[in-house]
Amino acid sequence: MKPVIALVGRPNVGKSTLFNRLTKTRDAIVADFAGLTRDRHYGNGKHGRIEFIVIDTGGFEPDASSGIYMEMAKQTRQAVAEADVVLFVVDARAGISAQDHEIAKYLRKLGKSCVLLANKAEGLKEGAQLVEFFELGLGEVVPISASHGQGIKPLLDLALTALVPEQPDGEFAEVDPAVIKLAVAGRPNVGKSTLINTWLGEERLVAFDMPGTTRDAITVPFERNGQKFELIDTAGLRRKGRVFEAIEKFSVVKTLQAIESAGVALLLIDATQGVTDQDAHIAGYILESGRAVVLAVNKWDAIDEYQRELVKRSLETRMGFLKFATVHFISAQKRQGLGPLWDSIAQAHRAANRKMSTPVLTRLLLEAVQFQTPKKSGMYRPKLRYAHQGGMNPPIIVIHGNSLEHVTDAYKRFLEGRFRKEFDLVGTPLKIQFKSSENPFTEKESR
Repeated sequence: MKPVIALVGRPNVGKSTLFNRLTKTRDAIVADFAGLTRDRHYGNGKHGRIEFIVIDTGGFEPDASSGIYMEMAKQTRQAVAEADVVLFVVDARAGISAQDHEIAKYLRKLGKSCVLLANKAEGLKEGAQLVEFFELGLGEVVPISASHGQGIKPLLDLALTALVPEQPDGEFAEVDPAVIKLAVAGRPNVGKSTLINTWLGEERLVAFDMPGTTRDAITVPFERNGQKFELIDTAGLRRKGRVFEAIEKFSVVKTLQAIESAGVALLLIDATQGVTDQDAHIAGYILESGRAVVLAVNKWDAIDEYQRELVKRSLETRMGFLKFATVHFISAQKRQGLGPLWDSIAQAHRAANRKMSTPVLTRLLLEAVQFQTPKKSGMYRPKLRYAHQGGMNPPIIVIHGNSLEHVTDAYKRFLEGRFRKEFDLVGTPLKIQFKSSENPFTEKESR
């Protein structure tokens, strides 16, 4: 699971600037998922080989008892509860305030791992200007400048080293290839828990006709026909503006972590509701995470033939970017269509971990070029020479040659289709990377 970092502090101390700095982009905010309100943003960050989730919270007033400030405080408290480490941001130039003392008092009571950051510290003398912040009783004060990027690397070293054990180069955490980790994702009340209970043959998970019953991602071991699975029932991702309980808002973190840690994601869609924008948002996140995916339209027995046609057309238009995924029409409650679903899950898992040899990839590439030459761009025509596999889950194919930056998107799709057909890559995203050789005459020509 990715570590979670929460940014906490009073208003206008630079939390959002730090959030943008940690995520390395201003549009890394996951704003389409449930509970991601304007005063709470989620983003992904990476430090070396460590990936993490950042939560930007609104201005924190622990003792707020009414109005919007009480709601913001409630959400911030939940963010702190979910986080592995809290970054408490203070303003180095404005100095310490009574509100800083209140926040520090709250954090000390929790005993949560906490790092005290003095933001806007560019050009200040550490000893003189920062000594007052030791009054907060949270240990060492780390000076940073979020706007200038100063002190960010040492900060992440300090915050993340204790959370993620360092691994020697070339070594990764062991994953049992014999176990398929399956995350069941979807909007609230689409029947995720009911489906898993049907698979297990018992009421193992709480299933109730009220959206948001599941509060956390729950892992259940399961075996079918000799194949071992880990079933992950995730809390529903609800459309923005439809979530009112603060605890439910933080099911988002666990859901995103569950999808990223899974080998295959099963996206469940409610046939009675049709394919919604939120279904497309969840599918987009699964695709962005590189997970293999299978689509299942639940409650298929509850709609008539006309509605079924509408759902199928909606799948083609709104889920067009998941054409590689298999679609099943099922009824979890009546146990209809569940057998073929297992076959597609196993197929997607195999495809995501497919090994592709360099000679076969290169042969396919050269045959594709012979069948259809890449389009010329100005004076340049891309020359594709050889290909090899660059990774698995999702499969990555690296193509080498000259002037490959001029390869068109249409030609990339053409190549992807040939590779998918040869290696039966059904149910998994496929990434194709191009690496152009350097022109040895470039330097001479510039002289």
